[in-house]
Amino acid sequence: MQIPLSGELTGEGHRLVQRVYYEDTDFSGVVYHARYLHFMERARTDYLRLLGVEQAAMAVAGDTEGLVFVVHRMEIDFKGPARMDDILTIETQTEKAGGAKMILRQTIRRDDMPLIAARVIIAVINGKGRPRRLPETLAERFTGMA
Repeated sequence: MQIPLSGELTGEGHRLVQRVYYEDTDFSGVVYHARYLHFMERARTDYLRLLGVEQAAMAVAGDTEGLVFVVHRMEIDFKGPARMDDILTIETQTEKAGGAKMILRQTIRRDDMPLIAARVIIAVINGKGRPRRLPETLAERFTGMA
């Protein structure tokens, strides 16, 4: 069975499979530490997409009703290296969704070997950059996955 391009929703959250390319590595052939942020961002974006959240439609610049997700804080533990051509699995789980923030847990694995463990705090803001409560119906999409 082939996993769709945007990954798949699971009973715990979301799973995305990505290959490591040459562009993801440093001169030694190991994934450059900042590239893991790209993998995690893709997974979070696809998680939202599969939950039916259309970020472009929600983000209205200068609008107090607009809704935008921004990374407020990230804690990352680097547990092992990935290398060119590795197949990585990025998993995203919602720990909390409500108020003006979401807390997501993300892991990156190669086979059964954990490479990255991250906790990502997402702030919910309006189009003017001010905190905004996550609408209850939207929070339920995230918490309904847990």
